[in-house]
Order: sequence, then C-alpha cells, then structure tokens
Amino acid sequence: MTRRATLDALAAIALWSTLALLGTRLRAVPPFLLVGVALLLGSVFGLRGGFGRARPAVLLLGVYGLFAYHFCLFMALRLAPPVEANLVNYLWPLLIVVLSPALLPGTRLTARHVAGALLGFAGAALLVARGGLGGGGALLGYGLAALAALIWSTYSLLTKRVGDFPTSTVATFCLASGLLSLGCHALLEPRYWPSGAEWPALLLMGLGPMGAAFYLWDRAMKAGDPRSIGTLAYLTPLASTVLLAVFGGGSLGVTTLVAGGLIVGGAVLGSWPRG
Repeated sequence: MTRRATLDALAAIALWSTLALLGTRLRAVPPFLLVGVALLLGSVFGLRGGFGRARPAVLLLGVYGLFAYHFCLFMALRLAPPVEANLVNYLWPLLIVVLSPALLPGTRLTARHVAGALLGFAGAALLVARGGLGGGGALLGYGLAALAALIWSTYSLLTKRVGDFPTSTVATFCLASGLLSLGCHALLEPRYWPSGAEWPALLLMGLGPMGAAFYLWDRAMKAGDPRSIGTLAYLTPLASTVLLAVFGGGSLGVTTLVAGGLIVGGAVLGSWPRG
C-alpha cells in the first residue's frame, strides 16, 4: 500500500475518532437534522474546484454510502442500546477486508489479512461490548446496525471499483445526502434550531468527521489496498475511546488497554507491506 494512501486513511480515521466526542456535545440535536447540517457543511469542500459532476449511477452510490449509512446507523442507535448497536456497526472494517475478493477482481485474502481483521474486531468488541447484546426487543435496531456496516463497507469498496470519478465528486454526495437528511428531519422529527453553544461543535463535525474525512477516505480507498485499510480502520474505536476518556469524563481501564493492544496489533499485521 502506498505511503500516501496510508496517511490519507489514518487522517480520515483520526477525524472519525472525534465523532463520538462531538456527538456528546450535540446529543440534544435531532439525528437527521444533525446529519443534514453536518453533510451540507462537509460539501463546502467542493466550492473551490466546483462540485464534481457525477453519472447517475455514481451519484446513487454516493447517496447510498453517505445518506443510507447514517440513516441506518442513527435509527439503530434509537432502537437498540447504543453501545451494543455500535458493536454491530463496527463490523464494517472487517467486512471491507473479507468482501474485497468478492467486489474487487484480482484481490485475494491472505492469512495475514484475516488474522489482522479478527484481532482488530476482537479489540473493538472489547471496547464497545459492555455486558453483551442483551437488548430485549431491539432486534430491528441490531439489524439496522448490521445493515449500516454492510452499506459503508460495500460503498468503500465500490468507490474503488468504479474509481472513474474525481474525489471532488464527494462534495456532490455530501450535498445530495445532506438535503435528503434535512427532508427526513422535516418529515420525521420535531423542529429544532441549534443553540449558540452547539454551533461550534456542529461546525467542527461538518468540516471534520463528516466532511474532510470522506474526501481523505475516498483517496485512500482508490490508491490503497482495501484489505490493509480495513484493518487500519479498527484504530477508530480505540482513538474515539481515548478522546472520550481524556475530554469527555471517561476513564481508561485494563479492558481498554488490552483492547488497544489487539487493535494496534491487528492494524499493524493487516497493513504490513508484504510477507
């Protein structure tokens, strides 16, 4: 995998690791409003070079990835216990690794990729599974979380497969998905206007984990090895947990340290150049 692709992937992961912390600052904002405003802010990266024109199939892929993923994820977090729903959602890095041969011709899995992916998933499970999946009556939520994981993993792989659109087109994806999210807010949620204290966090979210991260991820997926990038993605729950512990009033215990070792080990193993 090229050094540039690795750096782009790590930068996207670093931005995504702030999403949970920013989300705690914005928990009063209705989910679809939050997603809609954040994605519209993320689309401003297309202003400089002009929004990339996309064929209908490519635009549909972008909306599938950005809108459908967040739709399923936020509905899952409403219907199922959030921690357990996040565990299911964190299947997407593993799915990127194992689905690569099915969606990308010429790609095959090695024992190293499989071992790295499984180590990373074990670490992610330790971080987010606090007491198992005993949600009682929340099967629909778990199903939507699994669907979200499938959507993001297949979107990531298909952007590499079609690969004939510039990264600037991601701005068009953000714009279309943001407008759809605001439409869902208008239809499904009570009216809400963010307070003055909420706008800074909303701005950071739109420009970072729900903005620049998508562009960096697109470049990484197109230029890099999706199997290695998928294992690197397990760094996201680790970094997110550390940020919450430092800035969100949480704590780092033995479980977190053990999980961190599994995640970092899996990421290193799965992204090792060769051999």
